Amino acid sequence: MKIIVAIKQVPERDAQVRIDAAGNWIEETDLQWALNESDAYALEEALQLKEKNGGEVVVVSAGPERVGSTIREALAKGADRAIHIDCDDLNQRDALSVAKLLAEAVKPESPDLVLTGLQSDDLGYGQTGVILAALLELPHASLILHVEKTTTGLHVKRELEEGWFQNIELPTPAVLTIQSGGSKLRYATLMGIKRAKTKEVRRINPAELGVPASAMVALERIAQPQKQKSTQILPGSAKEAAAALVEKLKFEVRVL
Repeated sequence: MKIIVAIKQVPERDAQVRIDAAGNWIEETDLQWALNESDAYALEEALQLKEKNGGEVVVVSAGPERVGSTIREALAKGADRAIHIDCDDLNQRDALSVAKLLAEAVKPESPDLVLTGLQSDDLGYGQTGVILAALLELPHASLILHVEKTTTGLHVKRELEEGWFQNIELPTPAVLTIQSGGSKLRYATLMGIKRAKTKEVRRINPAELGVPASAMVALERIAQPQKQKSTQILPGSAKEAAAALVEKLKFEVRVL
């Protein structure tokens, strides 16, 4: 079973982000970078499928030279090889343009399964995986928490609203977008880090893939969210106030 996992390098969650002079992207100097969270879960799902069913896990990532560190992390965790789409203008490409890059890199591999994260932590479009499925003309399902290989294809568990789940069957090959939290992420071992240095990383550029830098959507301006404080007094008895607080934490703040 050959599994392709599309991963993205994004700023670390605790990084101090500043807007650049042009006002349409962030200042990347001295910024710390990490593997996108839902992509990490997609990688974990692929590695578990490989451990159960055998096969090969290939990661593909687009971005500049620095993306190599994230690719090496994926290889250290257990991916077999990688494809690096050397692309310095990734932040200027919309979801369609990025999906075209991934599609052209994936097609020659003829994979049985393509996994992506549900969305990226930086832009959060949640569109790239879905568009990739359309470009590859493959069946697709999103919000996936768990994947099992069956004799006829795949059995997947989807997360729906308000604690509901859906179990569906899919043929292969297919494209799945993975939700965060479906499994426990592994750490790269010392042996894995050593082995990663010898694993193949094939570098290609957009010109080789025949994908121009044109985009239908462009970021014209970004801004830091405004900081504000507010106080709410919850009426009623202590029990009623506690129940109202729990509701707000669940559905407004979304921390429960």
